[in-house]
Amino acid sequence: MTRRQQGILTGMPFMTHVSAKAYVDDAGRRMYFAKPPTRIISLAPSITEMLFSMEAGEQLVGVTDFCDYPPEALKKPKVGYSNPNLESLVALQPDLVIAPNDFLKPDVIVKLEQLKIPVFILADQNVEGIFVHIQTLGRIVGRSSKADTLAMQLRQEVAVIQRRIQGKAPVRMLYVLNSQPLITVGPGSFIDQVIRMAGGDNVAAKSATPYPRLSMEAVLQEDPEVLVFPVGKAEGISESEQQTWHQWTTMTAVKRGRLHQISADWLNRPGPRIARGLEALAEILHPDSSSGSRAEQ
Repeated sequence: MTRRQQGILTGMPFMTHVSAKAYVDDAGRRMYFAKPPTRIISLAPSITEMLFSMEAGEQLVGVTDFCDYPPEALKKPKVGYSNPNLESLVALQPDLVIAPNDFLKPDVIVKLEQLKIPVFILADQNVEGIFVHIQTLGRIVGRSSKADTLAMQLRQEVAVIQRRIQGKAPVRMLYVLNSQPLITVGPGSFIDQVIRMAGGDNVAAKSATPYPRLSMEAVLQEDPEVLVFPVGKAEGISESEQQTWHQWTTMTAVKRGRLHQISADWLNRPGPRIARGLEALAEILHPDSSSGSRAEQ
């Protein structure tokens, strides 16, 4: 299985005179793009959404099994997810693969590089980083104007939401990524930052990892006022799992009936719908500051 690079050089020095076409990904790897890639494979739903949002969907020749938005993404060839089918991927003749740092296995990156297929890595640690990624990808794929406009619009939407909850007392909350084992979000995850931006006080804020496992004892001790469950077709907490939380009758969230659902696609995907996720979460935490547009799905 061989693959020859076309139009893209990697590992080049970051020289001033080529800075407009030279990029450093979030793994610190430098790439130089002589021309915008025309055959791109996305290895994350969020990346797929970014590319479609800047009208670069036609340049996508392959996506993951979970790429379901916008609907046009469902028509694209599938290559797997964290451990993609390399034969299928290579057969699509990509001139660029864009991949997330968190879920792609390191050996996959090594294999792709051995095949001379450039891989651009994105790591999602904060909300501003999402907007920067949109702009960076826009420049790479030749859609800079669309990407810059989108990033500016999203920043403005976020600013409006934050102004609406300014001065509100933070509400203790737990974001349930998984019930058994209980997995939530902690410092270093962009969702932890979204919680704070939405006027929440993450009960897992003292955790040492971005996606910590918590004991029920620890949760009861922190006593969240609100429980939030991501829901969706591809991922999320089922209704039956949500119902099990009602057994913890001493928890403030349960006593007050403040168990809420939120679209997993909006909040779990670090892409262009993150402002929707922030707004939905802010309306859950501070319903008196609601814009009245959308709190739950």
